[in-house]
Amino acid sequence: MPIQDQTSTLRRVYVRSPEPEAMRSWREYGWRSAPDPARAAAEHEAFRRLLTEAGAEVVVGTSPAPEDPDAIYTYDPVLMTDEGAILLRPGKPGRRGEPSVAAADLEAAGVPVVAALGEPALAEGGDMCWLDASTLLVGLGYRTATTGLDALRALLPHVTVVSFDLPHLSGPAACTHLLSFVSMLDVDLAVASLPHLPVRLVELLRGSGVEIVEVPDAEFDSMGPNVLALGPRVALALEGNPETRRRMEAAGVEVRTYEGNEISRKGDGGPTCLTRPLERG
Repeated sequence: MPIQDQTSTLRRVYVRSPEPEAMRSWREYGWRSAPDPARAAAEHEAFRRLLTEAGAEVVVGTSPAPEDPDAIYTYDPVLMTDEGAILLRPGKPGRRGEPSVAAADLEAAGVPVVAALGEPALAEGGDMCWLDASTLLVGLGYRTATTGLDALRALLPHVTVVSFDLPHLSGPAACTHLLSFVSMLDVDLAVASLPHLPVRLVELLRGSGVEIVEVPDAEFDSMGPNVLALGPRVALALEGNPETRRRMEAAGVEVRTYEGNEISRKGDGGPTCLTRPLERG
């Protein structure tokens, strides 16, 4: 089950459909405005169809999370390794129940759970990105703490875990992850909001031969840097960032887009957030 990889062809992916009851808690979870449940369901169905058309087996989780609208963002409660899933412990208190929900969904799909973080560790998947099979990048901020970083290093003795401090920006109430700033498009290509990247991360990427497609400032808040690699230089992006799309295409990337006014813009979760890749290759 190779998955310590961000950009090879997506073979299997875990998602969760929006639950209408959970949508009612949008204020408590810091969403920008109230999502329309019917439109959210339709958007997610179309999103899943795009994943299927890309050749991926789509695993739709069904374990209930009736009070948590963020549960549709399946990237965050789990870190996938080639051996199986590591259940994380979200820094956002309202999301602390998501790892057990994900565990039930993944075990039903035949995905083994190999470890789980406990107190006081805090870590969210959105702060994690595989640079290669033996290098995990981790952002430290309001969602992932040094306690979580230390726990991951203990669980991954054969992996080099490289950490970077993330900027404050809008503070602890906002959803700011490492992958809010950068997404890998191929082993030698990334899309990123360069002004927001830690200097050491820029140097690491460039030193590893990774070219950076720069997201314009005007398209940062609309999740221009949050892009899902369906395969090498094949990207799934949120509609509405035309200049970022033009720049990715100029770098040789095939860009596919989806409508996400309800499931992405209102909850600040792009295509990476909405998916937890389970197998690539």
